[in-house]
Amino acid sequence: MIRKNNVSKPLKEDYIIRIKSRIEQRLDEPAAEEEKEEFVELMTRGSFTKKNGSYYISYKETQTIGFEGCTTTIKIAEDGSRVALLRFGKVNTQLVIQRDYRNICYYETEVGPITLGVTGDGIACDLSEPAGGTAKFSYLLDADDPTALINRTTLEIQVEKVK
Repeated sequence: MIRKNNVSKPLKEDYIIRIKSRIEQRLDEPAAEEEKEEFVELMTRGSFTKKNGSYYISYKETQTIGFEGCTTTIKIAEDGSRVALLRFGKVNTQLVIQRDYRNICYYETEVGPITLGVTGDGIACDLSEPAGGTAKFSYLLDADDPTALINRTTLEIQVEKVK
């Protein structure tokens, strides 16, 4: 017997979501110019809603980023104080970003789970329902030790209602 609350709803894909990611590698070590930054751009369809003072942007991952079979949800506090990056499916991750605060977060990889330190260093939210808008945030990632920086990531997200 399947209980109704165990059945997941299909994801409504009535928004275009564009994500630009800029990753500055290993800030604590010198690197060759071509190794210092990595840029990734993604355009996909997904959902956008507002509930209980937060915006939710959800989309299905593809093999392009390496997380095919997962759904990613970005939860952004309306006041811009907090962002949660949540991924569910064949791997599960949860990164919580707060301005000027270091969170310890759980991150699953193909070789097993790891714990990461995540320190938010900027969050800007210009979203509104149902129109969409933009959000931008950045964070420092460390290897569960604030002195062992891995990278600084900046994400810019555009959400636009499909016409």
